[in-house]
Amino acid sequence: MSIWSKIEAASQSRILMLDGAMGTMLQRQQLEEDDFRGERFKDWPSPLKGNNDLLVLTKPEAVLQVHDAFLAAGADLIETNSFNATTISQADYDMSDLAPEIARASAKLARAAADAWTAKTPDKPRAVLGSVGPMNKTLSISPKVEDPGYRDVTFDEVKDSYIGQITAQIDIVDAILIETVFDTLNCKAAIAACREVFATVGYERPILISGTITDRSGRTLSGQTAEAFYISIAHAKPWAVGLNCALGADEMRPHIEAISRVAETRVLAFPNAGLPNAFGEYDETPADMQRQITPWIEGGFVNILGGCCGTSPDHINAIFEATKGQAPRVPVAPNPTLRLSGLEPFAIAI
Repeated sequence: MSIWSKIEAASQSRILMLDGAMGTMLQRQQLEEDDFRGERFKDWPSPLKGNNDLLVLTKPEAVLQVHDAFLAAGADLIETNSFNATTISQADYDMSDLAPEIARASAKLARAAADAWTAKTPDKPRAVLGSVGPMNKTLSISPKVEDPGYRDVTFDEVKDSYIGQITAQIDIVDAILIETVFDTLNCKAAIAACREVFATVGYERPILISGTITDRSGRTLSGQTAEAFYISIAHAKPWAVGLNCALGADEMRPHIEAISRVAETRVLAFPNAGLPNAFGEYDETPADMQRQITPWIEGGFVNILGGCCGTSPDHINAIFEATKGQAPRVPVAPNPTLRLSGLEPFAIAI
């Protein structure tokens, strides 16, 4: 029985736990420019501090430390440290050519950590999600205020960049997590990339998709409500769909409830530890998040819980404790009103 088959079986009886904020935990290690450069990139012409994905090559022990801490806190699922491991995003550091190597190394590190914990706790298998982030270029929004129709990237360029990232991880990870989606068209490019990679390698991996409601407007940056976002990506038949980042648990709750009412699949949520304060830091304690998320659990809104910005292993453990003995959400029955002439919603688009 594969790891993912065991995860799927576990999802029928309990709420699964995702990890927390990799970036937050790496920042706590107070890494400096030399840590990011390592020996291999000591003479690199561009500044590298802040390129957290690169640490899987230059300081892998820092990344493994974070994976281990979240697994010890109760995580069933951990994400690869590959949020920006695409040719487009790595261009900020003049490292586009290294993106596939970074993506693959991140998958290997997460796999090693998850497998070690699965060996320790065979009754609680641990799985790896290949993290596919949103990129720093969008297909729906012009970067030029004076030219709304301008785009500095094409759909095929975004798709091809995702293909490189996914191909590098596909034989190592258990599933793909397309996360922090603020532009649904970028997400569709990632979905298309998954399909092309699946066709090339001859097998598939489950896809999980998580959008981002950017502020209290209740919409993604490209203008969709939570329900509209779900409907527009439902054709991908995601294993789970939900929201992460931008909002704390209290602010995210109505949007998770909205997805929970319509989603024909599992619902995941990994909110921030509240909203950032004046210094860009997150103040909500593990007890705060546990108190805010417990009604979600008791209300039957979710199947997978975790944390985004500002969340530590202590936050994940507090949420994990709140899930014990609680039943997961039951997906809603198929809804014909979400179909277009018998096709899945927006299936024509991809």
